Amino acid sequence: MHHEFALIATLAWGLGLALVLGFAATKVKLPALVGYLLAGVCIAPTTPGFVGDMDLAAELSEVGVMLLMFGVGLHFSLTDLLRVKTVALPGAIIQMAIATAIGMGMAHWWGWSWGEAFILGLSLSCASTVVLMKGLEAKGWLQRSRGQLAVGWLVVEDLVTVLLLVLLPSIATFFKGDAPGDGSLTVAILETTVLIIGFIASMLVIGRRVLPWVLFQAVKTGSQEVFTLCVIAIAIGVAYASAQIFNVSFALGAFFAGMMMRESEYSHRAALQTLPLQDAFSVIFFLGVGMLFNPMIIIDNPLHVLGIVLVIIVCKSITAAVWVKVMGRSYKDALTVGAALAQVGEFSFILAGLGLNLGLLPEEGMSLILAGGIISIALNPLLFALVEPVHKRFFLKENPAVEEDEEDIEEEKAAKRDRVIIIGAGVLGRELAEGLMAKKIDVVIIEKNIERSMKEELGDHFILGDAMQKQTLEFAGIERARWVVVSTTDPVIARKVVDVVGETDPEVRVVAIADKTGEEKLFLDTNGELPLHLEHLLQLRHEAAKTILSYVCGPRGLRAVSKVKRSPDKDSKETKETKSAKVVKEPTQAEAQQG
Repeated sequence: MHHEFALIATLAWGLGLALVLGFAATKVKLPALVGYLLAGVCIAPTTPGFVGDMDLAAELSEVGVMLLMFGVGLHFSLTDLLRVKTVALPGAIIQMAIATAIGMGMAHWWGWSWGEAFILGLSLSCASTVVLMKGLEAKGWLQRSRGQLAVGWLVVEDLVTVLLLVLLPSIATFFKGDAPGDGSLTVAILETTVLIIGFIASMLVIGRRVLPWVLFQAVKTGSQEVFTLCVIAIAIGVAYASAQIFNVSFALGAFFAGMMMRESEYSHRAALQTLPLQDAFSVIFFLGVGMLFNPMIIIDNPLHVLGIVLVIIVCKSITAAVWVKVMGRSYKDALTVGAALAQVGEFSFILAGLGLNLGLLPEEGMSLILAGGIISIALNPLLFALVEPVHKRFFLKENPAVEEDEEDIEEEKAAKRDRVIIIGAGVLGRELAEGLMAKKIDVVIIEKNIERSMKEELGDHFILGDAMQKQTLEFAGIERARWVVVSTTDPVIARKVVDVVGETDPEVRVVAIADKTGEEKLFLDTNGELPLHLEHLLQLRHEAAKTILSYVCGPRGLRAVSKVKRSPDKDSKETKETKSAKVVKEPTQAEAQQG
């Protein structure tokens, strides 16, 4: 393969096979990522046929991790992270320690040295960012408290792993029997701690102010391309700078960049812009993992592979679940965190690779970790699918009052559908929102035009985004909405929004506007009727005509005038009564329509 075509050939073969095998996997009720992993195995050096460029695949995978973590950070505030610190911080450290100890004991029982066993156990103790996020997103739990707990747990694991990567050379000298330099281990710990503290401080102090400002400058240009480029440049640039300056991982740098960008009112738009790239590059991540796998390890050492898988899936998940429950969280939270952490990925492979380079891990160990990683990644969606059935079967009946946690309350509240979503922040949309808020009704406004921003007045209840995008409606909490009011008078846009609302949540009722005669035809389906979820199509000119007619023909209109003309000789008292009769109550809308 010519070097200049290595990237194109790898992408063409990899993505093509991923599409075919991913489609086949979904047809037999398996997760699509199983197909992506198999596609990676097909273009690996250990299988016949085309061989992809592993170095390029690894770098592209890193880009996918950056974009994915940046997107997660956009929906994850610092408050959310601090809220779970009492459970996630000690829990992650304890779970990593127990998994490392069990892995060490098992490998030493196989006859490995303590140094080799330590690297193996350490590599099995940390979870994959991409797999965890994909699992939570697929179940819709990423924004729930249990999803935030799992993400917080992962952030702690990332920080601990960064520290271990720095300390591993010093640890290697210890296991090899060479005495490390005086105080070298202490110095390494202090240096890494200072760098991590400096990274977090710089993101909170500088990034929190600079990144939203940069994004605002991109918005002011009015160019969609410039805005998209700005978002991607921030995600990748901050991740790279964080790795170079503070020695943290790309994933951690991108995650904090996203959290700081969340302060901007354009964060939702930024999330939508990067979503297609996140999906494409996450596929490349799974391709890269598959390319590292040697299928012969399963045939040569099946029992060793089984032991690795049991440590990853059973030991890690049970340890995490027990800790979460001990800390007072619900069984559902415990099961969710346990399922989320029952896999290994990119950090495990990095740790194993460094151990291999330092002479602490044999080639067999690397192959075993890769085999355990691929098997656990393939099984992880199944574990997520078992969370709710296991919870209902074994734990919900045990103590229903305790298990009625905040997520169940949120779902019950969502079922009430007490929210109104208004599309458009023009005069009509603003007045409608003010009236609803005065009645203590939950309102969310979606507006695409930056000049109509109501972020300062509404905070999180204002979304700068495109209501014709399904993701925007989901971000606005359409599952909690009873009504969607489309206040725009553009019939093409209004009809498109009506269609997207129906596709996203058919239970929501919609009110739309037809400004001019004939525009109502644009809202008709092929059967000549309005969509079922379009509750009312308000024809402005007809409604205005009815209102004017009610005034003209009402008590203050022609009837009052004709009554005065028929009584020209009445005394001044009757005249005063006639004048006083003019001061009457304005007709209501219902009265106007009946009048």
